[in-house]
Amino acid sequence: MSWGRLYEGEPIRPPAEAGSAILQLTVGCPYASCTFCGAYQGVAFRVRGPAEFREHAAAVARVGPGDGRRVFFADGDSLVLPTARLLEAIALTREVLPTARRFSAYAGAAGLLAKSEAELRALKEAGLNTLYLGLESGSEEILRQCGKYCTAAAMVEAVRRAQAAGLRVSVMVLLGLGGVDDSREHAWATAAALNAMQPRLLSVLTLMLVPGTPLAEDARAGRFRLPGPAGMLVELRDLVAALALERTVFTANHASSWLPLEGALPRDRDRLLATIDAALAGALPLMPDVLRGL
Repeated sequence: MSWGRLYEGEPIRPPAEAGSAILQLTVGCPYASCTFCGAYQGVAFRVRGPAEFREHAAAVARVGPGDGRRVFFADGDSLVLPTARLLEAIALTREVLPTARRFSAYAGAAGLLAKSEAELRALKEAGLNTLYLGLESGSEEILRQCGKYCTAAAMVEAVRRAQAAGLRVSVMVLLGLGGVDDSREHAWATAAALNAMQPRLLSVLTLMLVPGTPLAEDARAGRFRLPGPAGMLVELRDLVAALALERTVFTANHASSWLPLEGALPRDRDRLLATIDAALAGALPLMPDVLRGL
């Protein structure tokens, strides 16, 4: 069976889930409103029913389920499903993939805040391990402008509640989302939101304009100015300098990055800042555009 017949659209997963079996519990994104995102263009959101999901999981398992132990539930935000449906999906997956031990998914504030502490703990006990949440920016105004469906305050509360229940949350932010004009506000407000969240994992991505998205059209029409490499590095420095994280794995080594970085905060904060400063001074080469990607 070809990959094209296994999935509807193209399933997307975080880089850290490269060895996971990708099971499409939901199709598309329940919001599909972010102006910068081209991930689920033309894909209508829907939920796979139990019988369809079991058949899908069995087909993926036959083709090759990654390392057999890790499962990533696609698509955009499976945590919008009721807890009972998520627990059922975990159980169905284990029927066809008995070696599965750790389950992960993209998550948004709405789905997390709709669940009680007991429900979140039940999901943790069932095997749900890591949630990936796109904060993008801590600025409420920038989030509003880019069509994000929820507020930074809601995402802060959602992450705090999920982590209190024992779940790991990997938070993603997007350099450049404030454009040239609001770069500093974007960096400082994002750092403030992250400091309030205290995520266990932090991933910094760099905005790349996707053809066909509203933000790409805004840039073409001159309504949005994307920072260049130096501007992105200054924004990254502003962000890192303002972080007051107590125990966080930091990565900025996504394929979109001009300067791949990783470390642990607060331990490596000074080293990260020194590396950014060296790149700004021209002492370190940046990733060529031809090698960058989404």
